[in-house]
Amino acid sequence: MLTIGQLATYTGVTVRAVRHYHQIGLLPEPGRDASGYRRYGAPAVVALIKIRTLAEAGVPLSQIGRLLEADAVAFAEAIERIDDRLRDEIDRLEVTRKQIAQLTSGDSLALPPEVTGYLDRLREVGVSPRLVEGERDGWILIAARWPDRVREWMPGKMASLDDPRLVRLYRILSEVFDSDANVDPQLEEAADIIAGLAEQADAAGELDTGQATDDSQPYDLMDDFALGSDPRMKRLFALLRERGWSGWTRMERMATPPG
Repeated sequence: MLTIGQLATYTGVTVRAVRHYHQIGLLPEPGRDASGYRRYGAPAVVALIKIRTLAEAGVPLSQIGRLLEADAVAFAEAIERIDDRLRDEIDRLEVTRKQIAQLTSGDSLALPPEVTGYLDRLREVGVSPRLVEGERDGWILIAARWPDRVREWMPGKMASLDDPRLVRLYRILSEVFDSDANVDPQLEEAADIIAGLAEQADAAGELDTGQATDDSQPYDLMDDFALGSDPRMKRLFALLRERGWSGWTRMERMATPPG
């Protein structure tokens, strides 16, 4: 006959667990012997091993009692249901593992390969890591709303890097974000480039006004993201307004530029 401590050790559980099983009625509590100790026999050992095994398999304690009392057929059916649930949980965890693995690859998190290729190209032309990270997070916002359309846009984005003005713009912004000094001259040049590119796109009928998607929310989020990325972006937005343009992701010509 075993004491509660010996029972716990023999079955691989804690004394606290044994007492909890007593408390919820899962394991019958034996009476005390003449010396005042509770003694456990073989049936208690077998029952406790079953309880431990079912609990470790993920069966809620509230269901274990019914399983222990079930006949062979009912027990087998219940175990099959448990196995199905465990299989579903394994599948879910496998998906989670793949998602976590993506975290180590940085750019591929929530982005299609076409976008990661564009980010790699930005690095090749000398864009700073901080600006590339900002670009990546911006594309995550866009891809969340238009996961299929971003693939259609990337060839044009990639081709736009053949324009030395755009490459110069990225490099200027890299200098701005990586500097703590006065960057107003760089911001002035950046605003000139952006306004020039917008003028050209507008003249060619290629300016993105958001009408193609009829959804302004992602554009608003992108502008908010840009403003929150660096306090000097507010100055750049102001300089663009001075040149007759509002917005950042979706450029819009202002009816009357500020005087």
